[in-house]
Amino acid sequence: MPSFRLVYIFLYNLFQFCGHTWILANNIARFLTFGKDALADTFYSVGFVMSLCQLLSILELFHIADGIERARLFSRFFQVVEKNLLLITVIMLEEIQSKPVVCVQLFLWNIMDLLRYPHELLCLMEKPSITMLWTRYTLWIPVYILSAATEGVTIYQALPYVEPKVPESSSSNSTGSSQLHLSFALMFYLPVLALGASVTVWLLLKERKHHLNRWNKQTKKKK
Repeated sequence: MPSFRLVYIFLYNLFQFCGHTWILANNIARFLTFGKDALADTFYSVGFVMSLCQLLSILELFHIADGIERARLFSRFFQVVEKNLLLITVIMLEEIQSKPVVCVQLFLWNIMDLLRYPHELLCLMEKPSITMLWTRYTLWIPVYILSAATEGVTIYQALPYVEPKVPESSSSNSTGSSQLHLSFALMFYLPVLALGASVTVWLLLKERKHHLNRWNKQTKKKK
């Protein structure tokens, strides 16, 4: 009988895999139907499902802390935080939701998670694959680097929409103050994103080396 923890983590990974598969299929179908015009309203079409998947990804921090999942806590924490912070920014600023960079960002997140969750499901079913293992820990790294760079571009393009304007009355002072704080927060976040992404890539490279070496040792023992 599988334990409750095993059933739970299997259903969680299956939900994430199905959610991101639906997002990818939706994006491909819309692009084949509408062409470049589909880029403008990508967030309106898949934003809710993507937001739900990323919001639920916060649970992965508890999975690692509880020992259900084996992974580095810092790298996963930074990935979860950066995705959810950017989603909050995009939701708050409707002006940037139709920009192509947002569509590219969602696509990269989609690819990253579709590289990860199938591997997790195979491991839970005790049917690991060297192809999925290599894909998960090798191709995932350059996709993450592109994703982090795209996040920086998205934040940079959002700055003009949060710059405070000259208030015309006292009633708009609070709005201008909040925009000023948000603008400073986004500008401060850019170097934090660069530093955190660099550390995360370094940890991912160490994690890749560890998993591939362990697979090689297990293969030699079986022989």
